[in-house]
Amino acid sequence: MYYHRRLRWMVGLLLSAALVPPLMAQDTTEPKKDSQIKTDEKKPNESEMMAMMMEMAKPGEHHKRMQGLVGTWSYTSKWWMNPESPPSESSGTSVTRSVMDGRYLISDHTGKMQMPGSDGKMMDMEFKGMAVEGYDNAKKKFVASWIDNMGTGIMSLEGTYDPATKTLTYYAEYEPMPGMKTKIREVVTRRDNDHRTLEFFEDRGGKEVKTMQIDYTRKG
Repeated sequence: MYYHRRLRWMVGLLLSAALVPPLMAQDTTEPKKDSQIKTDEKKPNESEMMAMMMEMAKPGEHHKRMQGLVGTWSYTSKWWMNPESPPSESSGTSVTRSVMDGRYLISDHTGKMQMPGSDGKMMDMEFKGMAVEGYDNAKKKFVASWIDNMGTGIMSLEGTYDPATKTLTYYAEYEPMPGMKTKIREVVTRRDNDHRTLEFFEDRGGKEVKTMQIDYTRKG
């Protein structure tokens, strides 16, 4: 999809450049005002725009920082359906790999978790999830998406990194059920090279509530 957007942009750019000479030759309108001339002068030409596009496509320091998450991790998770009740717990494995010359990370999560069955009794269910993470040079934000076998939606997140606290904070809105749009905040704290914690908070009636925590430990 990103490739198609860029391809359409480039085609549009080339077409606009091809149309400029005929339009200029047929122009019989009044001379441009000074303010319009100044605006036009600020617009980059074709080669400048191509150079800008290539520069924006380069991985940078934020992408290099992400590479520390590459590897195999074991995790334990706790989640609260009701904040006043004891949490449910599960464990699993996460494998993170770098793709497209370090521009993105893809993480595959697998594990077992206790979920209520059709009879209401708790039973073990296989859990699968996948995350795609990156840093958007244009937005100057970290971006991520999440999918799993517990739903059919795709969660999209945007966030910023605080080097002082070594925390990456994401914000998103998702709709687990029709009409139940929920704002969330996700905080990832990197304690050291081999340990990190993810905390998940939901807005419930204007009050932020912690609903999940995942602790990761590097394997090997």
